[in-house]
Amino acid sequence: MSDAANPEDIVGLYQRHADAWDRDRRADPVIEQGWMDRFTALLQPGASVLDIGCGSGQPIAKYLIERGYDVVGVDSSPPLIKKCCARFPGNRWIIADMRALALHRTFDALIAWNSLFHLSHEHQRAMFPIFRCHASPGALLLFTTGSDHGVAIGWYQGEPLYHASLSSEEYRTLLDSHGFSVVAHSEDDPDCGGHAVWLARLKQ
Repeated sequence: MSDAANPEDIVGLYQRHADAWDRDRRADPVIEQGWMDRFTALLQPGASVLDIGCGSGQPIAKYLIERGYDVVGVDSSPPLIKKCCARFPGNRWIIADMRALALHRTFDALIAWNSLFHLSHEHQRAMFPIFRCHASPGALLLFTTGSDHGVAIGWYQGEPLYHASLSSEEYRTLLDSHGFSVVAHSEDDPDCGGHAVWLARLKQ
């Protein structure tokens, strides 16, 4: 098996392995708990949240829905969105490529947990205007990245899985230039699977 991978492979991989991904993700310890608690502590009750790269809706969307937030989920994998629709029929679930997202509405909060880092460097940079277009004044933005500029190839179900990251300095610059201020940031968070985690707020 070649270890070559590129970001264009991601959509197909998550379609082919939707059942395995859903099973594995639901079985994971909820390592996001600390950051999700921090995120929701800053939200008003019933706030609208756009989950970009929502997968099968578990555990992130499930956590938010159970706490009364109005979640809209977006993912490029039809099989994963189908699972969301079955589990949470009262919410809106959309099949869409995040790189071309244009919902023509804004939200009180945005989350891109373990999704942004599957994009190329160029497409990650292009996501920040998309975040801005979907953010209401004062909206929160929570997302994960790597810690250093580069590309890393992982493996899932015997297939290479693309990841990329910009530098922390560039993420800070992109946030600032699109009107977001950093509320909290952790590099290689040991309590969160080694992720770099960013929590930002759109300036009012």
